[in-house]
Amino acid sequence: MSAVTFAPPERSNSALSLASGQFLGNRAALVSFVCFVLITVACLAAPLIAPYDPVAISLSDKLQAPGMAHWLGTDYFGRDVLSRVLYGGRVSLMVALLVVVASTLVGVPIGLLAGFAGGRVDNALMRIMDAFLTFPPLLLAVAIVGVLGPSIENVMLALALVRVPVFARIVRSSTLSIREETYVKAARVLGSGWVRILVTHVLRNAIAPIVVQITIVFAGAIVSEASISFLGLGAQPPSPSWGRDLNEARRFLEDAPWLLFGPSIAILVSVLSVNFIGDGLRDALDPRAWQTLRRATARGSAAQGATPGRSQ
Repeated sequence: MSAVTFAPPERSNSALSLASGQFLGNRAALVSFVCFVLITVACLAAPLIAPYDPVAISLSDKLQAPGMAHWLGTDYFGRDVLSRVLYGGRVSLMVALLVVVASTLVGVPIGLLAGFAGGRVDNALMRIMDAFLTFPPLLLAVAIVGVLGPSIENVMLALALVRVPVFARIVRSSTLSIREETYVKAARVLGSGWVRILVTHVLRNAIAPIVVQITIVFAGAIVSEASISFLGLGAQPPSPSWGRDLNEARRFLEDAPWLLFGPSIAILVSVLSVNFIGDGLRDALDPRAWQTLRRATARGSAAQGATPGRSQ
């Protein structure tokens, strides 16, 4: 019984260092991480760095082109576009974060329970998830917001509901394979309860796909929130929002095309950064990549050790 071990500390430390090294070696992921951190910090510090009040109307300054006074110009009401982009980012990032947290907290337990219990429990839970998946996610979210009423809180609730089945499906798939592993069977033989097995062994080994899916859902939530706000069902005026500002900018494409630049670039850079971070995490958490890194490290160490011998 004493010979049965599940998670040696040395192996965990080695896995963490290998994953970190793999991620830091991915230039696209590293640059994207830096860009996303800068965007997040800028949006969070908007009250400190925004040059103007994002909702202050100044009709004498309306539709000014980008310049020293207004770096991204002003809109039809004379509001500073840069200030609205910074404050609008707070809304988009907050919605994406809360959607990820809510859908993870609901979807992961459903997937764990369905995959581990199997049988009727699995069949019942997955049929409910399939019912949600039969509708296009954005269309279902728009329908939910339309029923509940236009508000940013309802947008968060709707987007979280449509993302729950995605997490449930992914976690269930991982759980079905993990539950057949030797260490899980050994834990059962040793008398571990099913809750302990799920948390300690199954969930721990399903972290990699969950983390990658979190980045995908985060990026999708930014786009979905912007799309719903573009339709007028998200943040209500005069609150700044990337999607709503894009909707207002389309009316002035000929006279003030610069109104599109700020929100469009913010959405583009944010989504691309999160997607590249997800790609980097996927590669970093892949054990096959660790093996490649181990071999490369071993070859480098062997070459360094052989060099003094040849020189002698």
